[in-house]
Amino acid sequence: MAGAAPPVPVELNAPDLEKRLSPTEESGSPTGTRVDVGATEADLEKAALEEAYNAEYPDGGLRAWLIVVGAAFITFSTFGYVNSWGVFQAYYQETLLQDTSPSNIAWIGSIQYALVFIPALVTGHAFDRGHLKIPMALASALLVAATFLTAECTKYWHFLLCQGFAIGLASGVVYGPTVAVVGHWFKYRRGLATGLTAVGSSLGGTLLPIAAQQLIPRVGFPWTMRIIGFILIFTLGVPNILMRRRLPPKHVPGGLLNLKAFKSLTYSVYCAAGVVAFLGLYTVLTYIDVSAASVGIPTEFSFYLVSIANSASLFGRISAGFATDKFGVINTVAPMCTIAAILTYVWPLAHSKGAFVAVALIYGYASGVYVSSFILPLYHMGEIADVGRRAGMAVTLTAFGAVAGPPISGAIASASGGYNAVGIYAGTVILVAIAMMLYTRYLVLQSMWGKF
Repeated sequence: MAGAAPPVPVELNAPDLEKRLSPTEESGSPTGTRVDVGATEADLEKAALEEAYNAEYPDGGLRAWLIVVGAAFITFSTFGYVNSWGVFQAYYQETLLQDTSPSNIAWIGSIQYALVFIPALVTGHAFDRGHLKIPMALASALLVAATFLTAECTKYWHFLLCQGFAIGLASGVVYGPTVAVVGHWFKYRRGLATGLTAVGSSLGGTLLPIAAQQLIPRVGFPWTMRIIGFILIFTLGVPNILMRRRLPPKHVPGGLLNLKAFKSLTYSVYCAAGVVAFLGLYTVLTYIDVSAASVGIPTEFSFYLVSIANSASLFGRISAGFATDKFGVINTVAPMCTIAAILTYVWPLAHSKGAFVAVALIYGYASGVYVSSFILPLYHMGEIADVGRRAGMAVTLTAFGAVAGPPISGAIASASGGYNAVGIYAGTVILVAIAMMLYTRYLVLQSMWGKF
């Protein structure tokens, strides 16, 4: 009827749909789902799932935006925390772990980075099967406990175990299903929702390093970590209350590791691009403050460079949310990664406060676009019921790049006596990743141009 308000998408689940679909009724849904007289319970369940997955996405509304709020708190507590590693790298090199090589110290941060990704293979599949709340609650408790335990660490292997393995693993389990949850609630505004989700990572990566840098001289390292632990109790409590799935679980064949997905050249190339990108992408964030101190920049100032980069990434993530929906993910990400690669080449040439701030700002913005958006193409490489497992496999593979990149850069720095060769290595692998992303777009569109 002319002038009537459009239908409001509703949250659907199997029990609600069973009430609406009886063995003697037809569904009035716009998808035309039909249940014949004499239908079995299995038929009812199948019809309920079909209607749920064919229904309109909310793409907004209070409940959907509360999911984004909860997801942003998750990225604050996981990626924001892990992206603060540069401050700890510098502090450990100069104080607590002076007798340990920078490359070995970097392994702590690399294991953190990797373990944020690796559990996604398990947590993504578990989410597809209907498990969300209990794994998130247990991992949240471990993340807080590991932070308090880091306050008591005195030896390298202590930090490796508590800050590397425990914090990394807990962060990975908490973060793993986040992308899939957001994907349940948004479709046409998915880029915006994902970009706003990633804002939490920027805020965490900005505020937590500043807090650490200010607190360590005043209350000491142990109490600094305890204060961060208390912050995490709140920032992890919010998503444990707010996060929930919208669609009912749906069995998708293939098991935990669906190797058949790699028969798709598009999916395989894009996964490989993620691995290569992360071989170079975290290098600047890991070593920018250490490299600044090595050329005479006061440590009181260089500590802030990680926070500056992460604060700039906040704007990159927000703008990526709008740009990816309008222009396409690869069309947005590839130019920004090119800028990140150029800044990686330029970074070792910086020798003044102004130069380091400029590098941190521009690099933070450009890298933030990629980090917040690289998962989005995976939604279009299969059905939504399988998005947790599909994204989990891709994210787990990127862990190999995340874990190897900073130590490789640290070893190059130690062998060459500076960061010039490091910049060449990291910038080059980012460019290789860009070429692979563009090839992915070509495979999808069968053209060098178009929106993807």
